[in-house]
Amino acid sequence: MIQITLPDKSVKEFSEAVNGYEIAKSISPRLAKDVLSVSVNGQVWDLTREISEDANVKLYTWEDREGKETFWHSSAHLMAEAIEFFYPGTKFGIGPTVDTGFYYDVDLPEGKQLSEKELQKIEQKMLDLARQKNDIVRSEISKEDALEMFKQKDDELKLELISELEDGTITLYNQGNFTDLCRGPHLPNTSYIKAIKLTSIAGAYWRGDEHNKMLTRVYGVTFPKQKMLQEYLEMVEEAKKRDHRKVGKEMELFGFSEAVGQGLPLWLPKGTQLRMQLEDFLKKVQKKYDYDQVMTPHIGDVKLYKTSGHYEKYGKDSFQPISTPAEGEEYLLKPMNCPHHCEIYKWKPRSYKDLPIRMAEFGTVYRYEMSGELHGLTRVRGFTQDDAHIFCRQDQLKDEFKKVIDIIFIIFKALDFENYTAQISLRDPDNPAKYIGSKENWDKAEQAIIEACEEKGLNTITELGEAAFYGPKLDFMIKDALGRSWQLGTIQVDYNLPERFQLEYIGADDNRHRPVMIHRAPFGSMERFVAVLIEHTAGKFPLWLTPEQAVVLPISEKYNDYAKKVSNFLNISDIRTVVDDRNEKIGRKIRDNELKRIPYLLIVGEKEAETETVSVRRQGEGDKGTMKNSEFADFIVKEVRDQLSGLYN
Repeated sequence: MIQITLPDKSVKEFSEAVNGYEIAKSISPRLAKDVLSVSVNGQVWDLTREISEDANVKLYTWEDREGKETFWHSSAHLMAEAIEFFYPGTKFGIGPTVDTGFYYDVDLPEGKQLSEKELQKIEQKMLDLARQKNDIVRSEISKEDALEMFKQKDDELKLELISELEDGTITLYNQGNFTDLCRGPHLPNTSYIKAIKLTSIAGAYWRGDEHNKMLTRVYGVTFPKQKMLQEYLEMVEEAKKRDHRKVGKEMELFGFSEAVGQGLPLWLPKGTQLRMQLEDFLKKVQKKYDYDQVMTPHIGDVKLYKTSGHYEKYGKDSFQPISTPAEGEEYLLKPMNCPHHCEIYKWKPRSYKDLPIRMAEFGTVYRYEMSGELHGLTRVRGFTQDDAHIFCRQDQLKDEFKKVIDIIFIIFKALDFENYTAQISLRDPDNPAKYIGSKENWDKAEQAIIEACEEKGLNTITELGEAAFYGPKLDFMIKDALGRSWQLGTIQVDYNLPERFQLEYIGADDNRHRPVMIHRAPFGSMERFVAVLIEHTAGKFPLWLTPEQAVVLPISEKYNDYAKKVSNFLNISDIRTVVDDRNEKIGRKIRDNELKRIPYLLIVGEKEAETETVSVRRQGEGDKGTMKNSEFADFIVKEVRDQLSGLYN
């Protein structure tokens, strides 16, 4: 008798070996129709793979990330089969899933090229193959046989991958006329795939190494229903309108210059105002929680990052060391703030009574991203983290961790991020070489995060292998207005850097003890956060945050002086106001300033000048009537106060 334990702890018994599909069918015919893959003792398997002993099982549908990944991974193989049909002799690199869909890196036969116009015929072939309802069959193969198989195909890409695999762990998947090296999992057959869109083509170096061959990367997305594809395509069109690069240019927030360098954003006055508002907001919140602001240099001695472990783990992703005239002296552009903060902690002896010590910095750091990976503000080479590090005693750890969760919730409330998932990111137990520090310290750190989340009542998911190299973390994944997920806000527990930097405090027992370190960045990076915020709001920021809260529009040049008088009054009242005194018709001024997403448009003419009033229009809402200047100022102050009510106290 085989016992299958489901997530709700209920147990189903089977007299013989069973698979995921049969388990789903035993629960309900509807579930059997929807299920896509199955987790067996924490590993995601094909639905058709036999379970021959007692196991903990979870079934995944399209609503689950694991279900989508199975669906899209099978779709990548289907695309590869269609490409091979049109281009026999194509060699296939890797075909993983991404956040939305999948891609496959392919090496086309010599003299052949794939262009965007050919994607439609590949889509149609994929649909034809999907309708054949070909079974997707998993088979195990020895390393020797796998090497021989791909030697026959003269496929050096797969031979390289196979050479790195252990014998006894290698599997193939076949559907129709296509067979590929793959660990899976996959759908039972191709008929699950009903709607297909190949979205783009790009160049990609084999295994991301610019010294390797350039391959063709084909991106696509698929769905189990045509309606889902249509909704997705509509979302893509809306996303284009909200693209932070487009909106940022329209609103004059930021720009890039080839003369300055790739991936190095230039913040324009309005974008700088936006950033300052965000920074001032967080500083006020941090003041409530007793943080001290610090500042550290933009460079540091290479030895600092060797001590922290960052050089060993991330040296290749940093800029090359800066050599000075002194022999053997090298510096790095700062890739992280935490080593500098450790040195601030060491500046003087610490007592248990001093802890917790909370230091915060809007610190600019630098990482060398490949030029092909740079994207607007979301992937840059220089960015500012809203970084903070808390040094505390072991008995203070959970309370401090929970206070950081509170700060993140304040930010989410202020910026209307309501849909989020809290992810506990733990180490990969099968790959300890990825991490520094003792197993004992990791166990304590992971347990502290788990308990803190339970005590805060958070609904969490747990991901193995997603921890930082020095400690586990809690990541907040928010969904924006279009339903896209972004990682915003992270809290990390670290026993290792205090050990590496030999941080100490004198305890109540007069002995030396190590503090625990919490790394914390609610925004993450200011650049990426602003990009997400732009796309979430389409540039229509909350009134308290928007760079320009009001614009005064004189209907003719005769009223420019009055318009400036209104603007001066409002600016003195801390209402960020500008004047549009261009020699344009009022209709044009209204349209142009609505494009800039300025919340309030104040129209002034003869009547308003005589009565010391403004005619008020609200972005997207139209006419709001006429108000005295002081009345409008009070109105704005109240709206801002209501938006931030209760967040600082």
